Amino acid sequence: MNGTTIRSDILAGIIVFLVALPMNLGIAQACGLPPVVGVVTGITGGLLVTLLSPSRYAVSGPEASMVTIILGASASLGSWPLLLTAIVLAGVMQLLMGWLKAGRWITLTPAPVIAGMLMAIGIMLVTQQIPVAMALNTTTFSLSPGSLLLAALALIILFGWELPMIKRQRILSMVPAALIAVLAGALGLALMKAWTTLGDGVKTVTLPELSSPGAWSNVLSHPDWHGALTNPQVWLTAVNIALVASLVTLLSQEALKKLKTQTPPPSSDRELYAQGAGNILSGLCGGLPVTSVIVRSSVNVNAGARTRLSAIVHCLLLMVALFWLSGLISLIPMPVLASILIASGCKLAAPGVLKQQWRQGIFDFASFLATLGGIISLGVLSGIALGVGVQVLGYTLRSQLGSLTAGRLERER
Repeated sequence: MNGTTIRSDILAGIIVFLVALPMNLGIAQACGLPPVVGVVTGITGGLLVTLLSPSRYAVSGPEASMVTIILGASASLGSWPLLLTAIVLAGVMQLLMGWLKAGRWITLTPAPVIAGMLMAIGIMLVTQQIPVAMALNTTTFSLSPGSLLLAALALIILFGWELPMIKRQRILSMVPAALIAVLAGALGLALMKAWTTLGDGVKTVTLPELSSPGAWSNVLSHPDWHGALTNPQVWLTAVNIALVASLVTLLSQEALKKLKTQTPPPSSDRELYAQGAGNILSGLCGGLPVTSVIVRSSVNVNAGARTRLSAIVHCLLLMVALFWLSGLISLIPMPVLASILIASGCKLAAPGVLKQQWRQGIFDFASFLATLGGIISLGVLSGIALGVGVQVLGYTLRSQLGSLTAGRLERER
């Protein structure tokens, strides 16, 4: 590794860190957990996955699409330590899937089912975060005007940064939109508190003061194994997490292949091993599930990363932020983090997806809608199973219609 490569990787790692930090904080907050949990996830699981992954450019950590999974699991289990146990078990299941070479089969999931799953997750993510962005009190149905203004400002920046006039400017396009939104939100809140009373009801990120890695034990939970292995709900949650996290990871890997060619192509089974190990470590340390994240991976590639050193640098910077920059991070308004997740959800649930799926034909569209509605109303596993069932039924009907049409044409001859 020469000096040019090291410089490129360090720069890319810094840029990825600037994207990952607000996302990690926001995802933990969206899961109803202390923001520190998101940073710990990026450090522990992300670092181990980077060291074990066959991909040189993939960046792993907590992912926005897992928020709805975690919220549902938290409600069903009623205990964060039990959920941590399920995360560890999910990691073991991913190791088993890698050993069974299940990666290639997971990637065969029908495209309409995948599209329906992502859109359902996006819709649920948006609906869950809108009340957070407004600081809505569900009892009195009152909201915080200051929170609403900061959320609106963040959304304008996040969506405005996607405009062609910004993307054409190389320097501006290299600056993460989430970073600009966070800085603008912190400045806006400071001005509100200085000149008005609008900032009084706005919540900010709270990180504990950690003097050493050993201090994690005082602020983070750990798995609760007492009775967990005989609890069917824990196993069901573990299966849910393992399946969705694996699917999100492998979809991210497929998308990454289109951005950057790697020779030989990364093995999906080896990636499952890496993600499984990452989830085991993250769960043991009190973190969230880990997946490969296409947003951070694409930023890594576009920033000029050449080796996995860039992802390692991003993890080390997260550790620096956790131990020495907690004061600065505490200036970040929570509505801004919620807006970042709303923007992510809107991208997953973009209206263009409906048009694209409709063009695929009525049978594929029916599978897409079945998955979408099933996940929202029944849950992820049930929705995916329903979508696959409709897809199989559609394939059978299409084959039968094809046979009938061919027979009729034969008779007409």
